[in-house]
Amino acid sequence: MGMAVKGIRVAVAGLLMLALAGCASVYRNHGYNPTDSDLERIVVGVDTRDTVAEVIGRPTAAGLLNDDAWFYVSSRWKHFAYRAPEEIERQVLAVRFNKSGVVQNIERFGLENGKVVVLSSRVTDSNIKGIGFIRQLLGNIGNIQAADFLK
Repeated sequence: MGMAVKGIRVAVAGLLMLALAGCASVYRNHGYNPTDSDLERIVVGVDTRDTVAEVIGRPTAAGLLNDDAWFYVSSRWKHFAYRAPEEIERQVLAVRFNKSGVVQNIERFGLENGKVVVLSSRVTDSNIKGIGFIRQLLGNIGNIQAADFLK
C-alpha cells in the first residue's frame, strides 16, 4: 500500500508542475531589426541602398519618408496564459540615405518613459529628421500592425 501512495504523490506532483509551467510567461519577437554586428558591416558615406540590401536585407516598410530612409521595426510580445498578448517593447532602426542613395546615418530608436530616445546613432545629429514619424512607430505600441505600413 505504501508504494501506491508514493506513486499517487509522484503523479500529483507531476501534474502540479505541469499546471505551473502552463502559467509561465512566453516571450516572442516579431519583425526584423538587424543586429549591431550586421550594422558594423555598413559604412556610412560609402554604402548604398543596394549594398545595404545585400548586407541586412530590405525592410518590409521601405521608403516611408520619400525614399530618404528605410525603417526596420521589431517588437517583443509577452504571452501569459489566457490573457491577450501584450507588446512590451518596440525598436525602430532607421537607415537614412542622401539624394544619391548613399548611407547618411544609421539610428536605433526606442521608448523610455513614453518618450522617443535614440538608443544608438552612427552620425550624431541634434536635428533628428522624421522624428514625428518615429514617434508614430513607437508611440502606438500594441496598435500598429505590419499591414498598416502597406496601406
